[in-house]
Amino acid sequence: MRSRTNYQRGLWAEFVARLYLRLHGFRIVHSRYITGRNTHRAEIDIIAKRGNLLVFIEVKNRPSLRTAIDAVSAPQACRLRAAANTYLIQHRWSGDARFDVIAVCGLRIFWIKNAI
Repeated sequence: MRSRTNYQRGLWAEFVARLYLRLHGFRIVHSRYITGRNTHRAEIDIIAKRGNLLVFIEVKNRPSLRTAIDAVSAPQACRLRAAANTYLIQHRWSGDARFDVIAVCGLRIFWIKNAI
């Protein structure tokens, strides 16, 4: 049996995270949102909406919650916030917004709200 690449495991984790969000009443607005190439901005894995709340989500597939949290570096968090701010401005969002991390650790899913 062939082992999956990191990229394939990441895609699987994003799929699981989208399903998990849907089960919690969120509608997926965007997957893999990028605010322009070569702008030193980041790719936001998932943007989801429920009511007046827009949630930007970084998905990490790691063996443990600690390694998943540690995988979001300070420079990456800054790029993610900048990309989220660009999205909010471009779409003239006036509701609430936050940045979460969903960690897929084997068969467990951890949802860290207001993580970034």
